[in-house]
Amino acid sequence: MAYLRSSALGALVARSVLGWVRRDPQARELERTNFHGRTVTLAGGPALAVGATIGAASGAPTARLAAAAVAAGAVSGAVGFYDDVVGNRPEQKAAKGFAGHLGALREGFVTSGLVKIAGVGAAGLVASALIGSGRRSRFGRGADVLLGAGVIAGTANLINLLDLRPGRALKAGAILGAPLAVGRNASMTAGTLGAGAALLPDDLGEEIMLGDAGANALGALLGTAFVARSGTAGRVTALTALLALTAASEKVSFTKVIKDTPWLRTLDDLGRLSR
Repeated sequence: MAYLRSSALGALVARSVLGWVRRDPQARELERTNFHGRTVTLAGGPALAVGATIGAASGAPTARLAAAAVAAGAVSGAVGFYDDVVGNRPEQKAAKGFAGHLGALREGFVTSGLVKIAGVGAAGLVASALIGSGRRSRFGRGADVLLGAGVIAGTANLINLLDLRPGRALKAGAILGAPLAVGRNASMTAGTLGAGAALLPDDLGEEIMLGDAGANALGALLGTAFVARSGTAGRVTALTALLALTAASEKVSFTKVIKDTPWLRTLDDLGRLSR
């Protein structure tokens, strides 16, 4: 029952926030041109961030896990939305990648991208600290918290890296979340996936885009759900995989890999508008 309730709540909140944002008098400022040259709105980002966060928090079995979900989803979504809006300004576009943001900082300019990186990292650390660790030593508990923070921030970054085509980030989130939607703390993931499912048709139909707000919040919440049910070994394994994928993204285009792999291409195109 709790599983269905959190999923339905996440979906309802996501759809409600999407409608509210799109009706806002300043909604035109969220319009962007996608890779097809079609005008879409970034309203999907805050809609997913709010819906997924509330859905996950409502499905959390304890107050600490609910607080962890709110910290991860709300903060990651907020700093992502800040980057979506402010990062579109001409003076912000010059800084590319982590090195570019650090270079701008050395010159006394704080980019929206750096704010996002710091915010997602802080959100992951707070969420991981709230989840805690079952290890006895102080060093062990501290190590687990840092590993958990890395997993949460790394998952947020991975989903963001995949958000380059309609529906891709939500499909990836569903695949990553499927194992977490069964067993312990499953209702947390159900709330997150419910919000994503509610927005998937609009994303595939190129009506909305998630932007950094939606992608970061989705990834951070999935990372939080994983950390909440994993120990040291699981966190080390997940963080290693995330770091490897992040490093690979610097050398290889995920879009090209998907296009060149038949079954990935079929999955990626599923439900998308034909061109």
